[in-house]
Amino acid sequence: MGEGRVVVDPRIRHGKPIIKGTRVPIQIVLGGLAGGMTYEEVMEEYDLIREDILAALEYAAAIIDVEDVLPLAVPDAVPA
Repeated sequence: MGEGRVVVDPRIRHGKPIIKGTRVPIQIVLGGLAGGMTYEEVMEEYDLIREDILAALEYAAAIIDVEDVLPLAVPDAVPA
């Protein structure tokens, strides 16, 4: 789907993942969507196409898939 649409280049945006051919970081795309923007609003605001947004979502899903999450100790927590 988003193969090659997300790039990481240390010379652009300090190496943050961006949409190829732009300076738009993935976190901006995701933040816009999380904040309630529609695909159309994100595309218009950042001059992207639908495939760019899908690539950003796919990239985020891939990162989360391999992320190790360590639970924090919660005082007085009731075991599930």
